[in-house]
Amino acid sequence: MIVLQHENLEASRRPVFWLAIWSLASRELVRFFRQRTRVIGALGQPLLFWFLFGAGLYGSFSPPAWAPRDMTYQEYFFPGVAVMIVLFTAIFSTISIIEDRREGFLQGVLAAPTSRLAIVLGKLCGGTVLAVIQAGLFLALAPFLGLALSPLAAVEVFLFLTLLSFALTALGFLIAWPLDSTQGFHAIMSIFLMPMWLLSGAFFPAGESGWLSWVIAVNPLTYGVAGLRRLLYAGQPLPLAAGLPALPVCISVTVLFCLVCIVVSVWLANRRTSRDMR
Repeated sequence: MIVLQHENLEASRRPVFWLAIWSLASRELVRFFRQRTRVIGALGQPLLFWFLFGAGLYGSFSPPAWAPRDMTYQEYFFPGVAVMIVLFTAIFSTISIIEDRREGFLQGVLAAPTSRLAIVLGKLCGGTVLAVIQAGLFLALAPFLGLALSPLAAVEVFLFLTLLSFALTALGFLIAWPLDSTQGFHAIMSIFLMPMWLLSGAFFPAGESGWLSWVIAVNPLTYGVAGLRRLLYAGQPLPLAAGLPALPVCISVTVLFCLVCIVVSVWLANRRTSRDMR
């Protein structure tokens, strides 16, 4: 009898689990489309960087050893800008955690009869969908750079972009969860997230830069940028060379990075603190 009641309880919790994920993810989408300035911030600034840096460094850029000889800086910078869009979207979608705590919404969610895992996944799914939509719109410019993607390659790019978006949104979640102020989040973005992107091979080739090459090699975002770069050149595979790891390595590191960020996010959400009661 007790076993039967336990099974019925577990069965009744499953719809609540998925409903919580759907509700929180939908809320992120509704909030985003009601705040048009977020579209400008997440998509407009990276586009501006792409045009300005592409034009400014056009004549001085020397393609790395693994790149086609006729690669321009705009073409080299293209995957890096897509990752920047994902990063900015993750920042804007997870900074709302601090605002939700301040407004009392988060406390209501934490008091609801659902698991913390559902809360974390709902937040991450909403941010991931937004990141994929915006980065996908930017990647639609690929044919203008001579990067013709087959349907299969487009699906592979979409799947890898989804994985990377989930990982970066989880990273933003675990940074935002313990914080009380948006100013603190912006400070961490300036001294941690932006340098993480700059030292990923997105802005300049790794090459042989001494100690900087080691920093780039241990940066998990390096493998996200390199994996996206390889998938965009699926029709003309790029050779193995320093600064451009193989695709299986890129996928493996990104999956591991994603899992670690999710596990830490769930662990942080499960901690009971006085801040959650305010």
